[in-house]
Amino acid sequence: MDYSALTDEEIIARLKNGESWAMSVLYDRYARLVFSLALKILNDRGAAEETVQEVFVKVWKRCREYDARRGKFSSWLTGIAHNHAIDELRRRRVRPSASEGDDDAMDTVLDEGPAPLDLAVQSLERRRIVDALRGIPQEQRRAIEMAYFEGLTQQEISDRLGQPLGTIKTRMRLGMQKLKTLLEEPAT
Repeated sequence: MDYSALTDEEIIARLKNGESWAMSVLYDRYARLVFSLALKILNDRGAAEETVQEVFVKVWKRCREYDARRGKFSSWLTGIAHNHAIDELRRRRVRPSASEGDDDAMDTVLDEGPAPLDLAVQSLERRRIVDALRGIPQEQRRAIEMAYFEGLTQQEISDRLGQPLGTIKTRMRLGMQKLKTLLEEPAT
């Protein structure tokens, strides 16, 4: 059977039934996406690689929590990856790593990566998100980017931008509502 032809929901159902092969299909399909997100947030290849491993362990342990009625698997997965990377970023602020910048060994690791079709789908999803971000006001976009890609709290964003905390909260709430609306529109 060609497992790669199965939908994410079918694979998750198999994973919930204890079929371990399903985990490798998900890993092959989404490891590069998780790595890219973690690398963007952490700016450290080694930490991004560790994040990929830890995120897929979480998926293995928490697969029963996924509900297709609440959204796409890729959204659930990137949410886990984002939260994990942000937590790691915050830990580093408290205790910087002694090996920062020492990622030469990771450059030599071969990555077969996902199939071309999976890459195309991920690229289209990424493009839709970037386009949606461009479709919201700059002040809202900046606050959202600072929170999601730099791992800043709303208070830290407020301090950095010199804006009242309430203003930042409002911008983020309105921006997220607009993003949700833009992302729910059918892709063109």
